[in-house]
Amino acid sequence: MSPSTNPLPVVVPGAPAHPGGPAPRDLAAGVGLVVGACVSLQFGAAVAIALFPALGSWGVTTLRLGLAAVVLLAVARPRVRGWSRRQWTAVALFGTSMGAMNGVFYAAIDRIPLGVAVSIEFLGPLVLAAAMARRLLDGLWVAVALAGMALLAVDSATGARALDPVGVVLALVAGAFWMGYILASKRVGALVPGTGGLAVALVVGTAVVLPLGAPGAAGVLADPALLGMAVAVAVLSSLVPYTFELNALRRLPAPVFSILLSLEPAFAALFGWLLLGQESGPLRSAAIALVIAASAGVTLTVRRAAPRARARWRRRR
Repeated sequence: MSPSTNPLPVVVPGAPAHPGGPAPRDLAAGVGLVVGACVSLQFGAAVAIALFPALGSWGVTTLRLGLAAVVLLAVARPRVRGWSRRQWTAVALFGTSMGAMNGVFYAAIDRIPLGVAVSIEFLGPLVLAAAMARRLLDGLWVAVALAGMALLAVDSATGARALDPVGVVLALVAGAFWMGYILASKRVGALVPGTGGLAVALVVGTAVVLPLGAPGAAGVLADPALLGMAVAVAVLSSLVPYTFELNALRRLPAPVFSILLSLEPAFAALFGWLLLGQESGPLRSAAIALVIAASAGVTLTVRRAAPRARARWRRRR
């Protein structure tokens, strides 16, 4: 990944990338970026769980963010001397929300299954999408996604093993930080061109989790194999998804981005089953279907509404 020589369209925070809604090309690219981020992030989370016994969840989080920061700083080489106070504030908030979200989430998946943790955490973006919805149809798709989350909750409650209540609380807290991450990421995407803002935010995020993660992270010094896995986690769970999401937010309105992230539980359940042996029953499969339906529905709705919205905007000029 390298700094873009042709910066992506910069948007006003909270506004679509194009007047009247995203262009079809931007919409398709944005959707592809979000899906790619979901796949990479959940695959990386499954790999990270394998490191918890040796390094601890906070140690893995520290390595994940720290290694990603080193790589992206070397590639992006952000020109921070020219940043304004407004840009520094946005990046600091972005990094703080990122570090807290990752640290608390990894602590959650150390206690409860990956798919369940992501489903609970996703309540954060769903609340954000509901709060920002402007049409009845937007609220309908949020309701469909919420129904999927409810089925996942029922599936978890009726399963053979009860969920660790501390893990559930940690996942809920991670969801709150996820809301902050979405809003802060949107602002950084508008104020800081390229990936320089993301690189510095990763440094801030590493500093946030370092006090709890330093002892565990030091464990990689004793085993090169652990370091190799930590690098893989950093690439899959930080470099790829955060770069993709930052660019997606430059193309998609925040409510659309939030609902598209409902694919996260589906991929979490998939990789939890493939890599961790966490089975998915009928209720969970039905929940995943509802989540995907919500994602597809909001995407199709925006695609159809965007040309009409742009036409109205041109007539008002």
